[in-house]
Amino acid sequence: MERWQNRVAVVTGASSGIGSAIAKDLCLAGMTVVGLARRVDRVKELQKELPADKKGKFFAVYCDVSSESSVNEAFDWIIQKLGSVDVLVNNAGTLQSGQLIDLNPVLMQQVLQTNIMGIILCTQRAVRSMRERKFDGHVVLINSILGHKTMTAMEGVVPDVNVYPPSKHAVTAMAEGYRQEFLGLGTRIKITSVSPGVVDTEILPDSIRESIKDRMLHSEDISQGVLYAIGTPPHVQVHELTIKPLGETL
Repeated sequence: MERWQNRVAVVTGASSGIGSAIAKDLCLAGMTVVGLARRVDRVKELQKELPADKKGKFFAVYCDVSSESSVNEAFDWIIQKLGSVDVLVNNAGTLQSGQLIDLNPVLMQQVLQTNIMGIILCTQRAVRSMRERKFDGHVVLINSILGHKTMTAMEGVVPDVNVYPPSKHAVTAMAEGYRQEFLGLGTRIKITSVSPGVVDTEILPDSIRESIKDRMLHSEDISQGVLYAIGTPPHVQVHELTIKPLGETL
């Protein structure tokens, strides 16, 4: 992580779970961190947990990644106050419990807008900053194992994750799309997709939590994977990192 000292990292969805752990660990590793979230008060509480010498390098900024105007306002603030975006961790995501056959389409659209368009909007702004400075930055997408498969069918159990797996399959495709674009444009910007198995976070449906409560990852496990990926030498790109708890059957 030496080459990232005092560089600017932006983490979306930093108010809880994986995003909170990543934002905290990047700051402890020496980066200047901006935690974006709708629940910005919770990000400010996270700042209070940091050592005294790190508090001044951590910023909490409101952002709804599903809104283009909100994303632009947040990134305008970052560029104005901090000058750049060097690492972007697209962590913000949402899941609405219910079935494809009858869940309110407005709720499913919200999932797609957050999980897909949120990445696109934030990545456009971050990569613009990297390219304008000809900086070899890093973009991380927090994906899911459900971005590579669907839920395992079980007799008598009706899946309730609806468009969440399709949204994460899109993230898998976008990761490869970004890799090809970064290469074709002659940049050395890295892209990493991190696909966790089941993680004990607020977003996890109770139906899944109860069935595998003894086989779950912790947010810090994913954070350590992110730090590994961005800490690799300049010539190394970790394109896809899959992290599963021991014994997971998904």
